[in-house]
Amino acid sequence: MGVLDGKVVIVTGAGGGIGREHALAIAAAGAQVVVNDLGGSRDGSGDGTAMADEVVKEITEAGGEAVANYDNVASMEGGAAIAQTAIDRFGKIDALVNNAGILRDKTLSKMEEGLWDSVIAVHLKGTFCVTQPVFNHMKERGQGGSIINTSSTSGLEGNFGQTNYGAAKAGIAGFTRCLALEGQRAGIRANAIAPVAFTRMTEDLQFMGKEGMKDRLDPKLVAPLVVYLASDLSKEITKRVFYVGGGTISEMRMVRTAGVTKKDNDGLWDPEEIAGSIDQILA
Repeated sequence: MGVLDGKVVIVTGAGGGIGREHALAIAAAGAQVVVNDLGGSRDGSGDGTAMADEVVKEITEAGGEAVANYDNVASMEGGAAIAQTAIDRFGKIDALVNNAGILRDKTLSKMEEGLWDSVIAVHLKGTFCVTQPVFNHMKERGQGGSIINTSSTSGLEGNFGQTNYGAAKAGIAGFTRCLALEGQRAGIRANAIAPVAFTRMTEDLQFMGKEGMKDRLDPKLVAPLVVYLASDLSKEITKRVFYVGGGTISEMRMVRTAGVTKKDNDGLWDPEEIAGSIDQILA
């Protein structure tokens, strides 16, 4: 018996890296899986069927059940087609893992509009495009569900040269928190992960070149958290963002300091007063 027996799970960007490990682990836990991948390169260019087909082959040869989908997450038509693939093949959707992504890194001063638009389209818009039809299906079905989005430490903590990627990933964290509130009444929970792993998306980042990093940050170490979040074991968990990688799982939180409340002059601060209180404001 697996913790996902009887469930149907969609994984986007599942043709390689972290997404592939998600799909394999989810299938091994008993779920029927839609393996979505456009089949493009790391920067989003190109397409093809081989990547998704190979993961489906791995799952079926191991005794699991999966179907490939090659639609682009960055369009409403693509998102609807991904959801429909699950419904047509398996009859329902119990969980969605929004993992698809690309990288087009540049510093802000050198960022071209196309580099910005493409990253926002795949990550942030893509999360919306796939989630909306899945969310509506879950509401209509009335059995709840789990939506797992992919944020990043680049968006939540910052990273040099990734203003486009960081903005998209921070947006996904905000999207997740709002979606969790909208899904509560229908029993649909929404969480996000901020994974750290050695993949083709991260292999040329400076810290990834350190000795032993490839083994320590194997993408398969991310997948168990996703299996948990897709399963009924996490039925009380929603509106959370988890850091995961290298064997570590922790919650990432947005916090607000106690701050300082100005009680005189109707609460109107002047800049000099703010300067005098800034240490207390930030404490």
